[in-house]
Amino acid sequence: MEKIDVSQAWQKLLDKYSILEEIHEKGIYKIKSSQIKEVKEPRLMAKWDSSEQLPSSLKKNKINILPDSRSSYVLSDFLLYKDLPPLTEHIKNISTITLPDLETIDVDNITSEANAINVLQISGILEDFLELEPEDLLYETFDGRMSSGVFSFFVATDRGILRQVDVNKAQVEIDGGFESKNYVVILEAKNVLHEDFHVRQLYYPYRLWEGKVKKPIKLIFSIYTNKIFRLMEYRFREKENYSSIELVKVKNYSLEDTTISIEEIQKINLSIKPDDIISDTMSESSVPFVQADNFERIISLLENMNESSMTGEDIENLMQFTSRQKDYYFNAGKYLGLFEKFTEGGFIRYRLTNLGRKVYHDNYKNRQLLLVKLILSHQIFRKLFEETINNGQIPDRQRVIELELEYNVCSKSVASRRSSTVISWLKWIFNLPNL
Repeated sequence: MEKIDVSQAWQKLLDKYSILEEIHEKGIYKIKSSQIKEVKEPRLMAKWDSSEQLPSSLKKNKINILPDSRSSYVLSDFLLYKDLPPLTEHIKNISTITLPDLETIDVDNITSEANAINVLQISGILEDFLELEPEDLLYETFDGRMSSGVFSFFVATDRGILRQVDVNKAQVEIDGGFESKNYVVILEAKNVLHEDFHVRQLYYPYRLWEGKVKKPIKLIFSIYTNKIFRLMEYRFREKENYSSIELVKVKNYSLEDTTISIEEIQKINLSIKPDDIISDTMSESSVPFVQADNFERIISLLENMNESSMTGEDIENLMQFTSRQKDYYFNAGKYLGLFEKFTEGGFIRYRLTNLGRKVYHDNYKNRQLLLVKLILSHQIFRKLFEETINNGQIPDRQRVIELELEYNVCSKSVASRRSSTVISWLKWIFNLPNL
């Protein structure tokens, strides 16, 4: 089997089996694992938890894939992903939870989804989120890989047509399954922040257990990042409609003090000495001006890079980035002094700088304030921050572009794209205060 990337592998299959033509004529193409294996291992070719990592050969043709058994999949212009709600209010509604004094749980180093689930259990976060009575105990009763059973459902497509999919014992993987007096709870846990998620991760487990139990099922999607547990409850309005998913509620929890005031942020700005302000002029800077809109994802990458250095491929697989996105987010971290490249054994690798490790090990409040200082140490961000304080609102895109060109931080051709990053970082800063 020749070494080709996933996008090239799918292009070979699209061409060999006239998949696009059959989808256009019949709506669906069913493909066997053995066919996929002709070009690459199926496990590498058929599972993307975020739409960002979809291979370009499928994405440009608006094709998505679902498993319908242990040895086959269906392809169509399915709409399979659900955008995660924005983090714009993520600090203001946090309930602080205190853990028991346990030696085997390091709350400053929750590095895996399994660790995050352990903390959700012992802290009482799940019980609080589910609004269980104190006497209503929650027991973890199932997890891991299992068979989906047999069921059918409808799913929306890009062409606006509901397509039927028949599933016969596909593989399902559940991060955490719980039962209380009144509910069965299915938990999908992540410790990396993405823009969206594959609804299959909740829908297939839901259909499996809905057919087995009499109690109502609660579906929880949990993300642990930047020392915050973010829990989202979802439901399906119609059992047999994959696309009927809707968000019920969101609540956020922290194990630390998260109180930050605008006065503390202003104090950080005033603490930056004039000699420490960085101009970012293209002729002087060795780092491209920022183009990474989601600041929380920079933090998520920092947290996951703390364990060890990573290859570019490691980052792309972990964060569900394209190669271009990986460069954008690495360069954004480098711009702040958090990330660096080095060569080992003739290969380029990525790691945290000493400053990056300091940010990682700081508590929640100090981490956020240090990140604010790193941003405001750059001339353009400092100027726009002060304009926001004075005017009571974040400057618009035109004003940002004007300053980008005035300070010569990027070329005119990319100024508009870069301005969206500048605005999103300013919004991140001004969303921190919660007093």
